Amino acid sequence: MINIGKKAPEFANVTAYHKGEFTKVSLSDYKGKWLIFFFYPRDFTFVCPTEIRGFGKHEAEFEKMGAAILGASTDSEWSHKEWFSRDLPEVHYPILADTNLAIARSYGVLNEDDGSAERGLFIIDPEGLVKYVVITAGSVGRSVKECIRVLQALQSGDLCPVEWEPGEATLGKA
Repeated sequence: MINIGKKAPEFANVTAYHKGEFTKVSLSDYKGKWLIFFFYPRDFTFVCPTEIRGFGKHEAEFEKMGAAILGASTDSEWSHKEWFSRDLPEVHYPILADTNLAIARSYGVLNEDDGSAERGLFIIDPEGLVKYVVITAGSVGRSVKECIRVLQALQSGDLCPVEWEPGEATLGKA
C-alpha cells in the first residue's frame, strides 16, 4: 500500500521506450528530482493518448520545476514502440513496460481482473518520498494543470488552501 510521506516502492532496470529506443529505468535514476510518475491502462486506447500528450505538452514546465515525467503501463516495450512511433511521436519522456505487473501491483494500481493498470498518478519528492496520489476510473482523464498546481504547492513548503495558486497567500509554514 502507498503511504504519503513514505518511500515510494522501488523498481530497477525496467525496460522503457524512450525517444525511439529501449532503455533501462530505475526509480533511483530520479533521486534528487521531483518525479511525476503515472500509470495508464493500455496502449492503443482512447483516453490514454490525451493524458500522455497532455503531460508531454507540459514537459518543459515540469523540467523548470526540477521534475521529470515517467509513464507506465503493463503493455510491452514493443507495443509502446509501435504506438508511440506511430501515434505519439511528440512524447519525449520514458514509458515503462511493466509486463510482469510488479510495479503496478506495488503502487496499488493493478487491475487483477485483466492485468492492466488503473489510472494512477504519484508525485515523488527528491528524497523518494510519496507526496501525492490520485487513482481514478479508467474512463476519466487526469488534469495535468492540477498536477502542476499540486507540485507547485508541495514545492512551496507552506500550507496551501483549497484552489491555491502560485503568488497567492498561503496559510504559513507546514
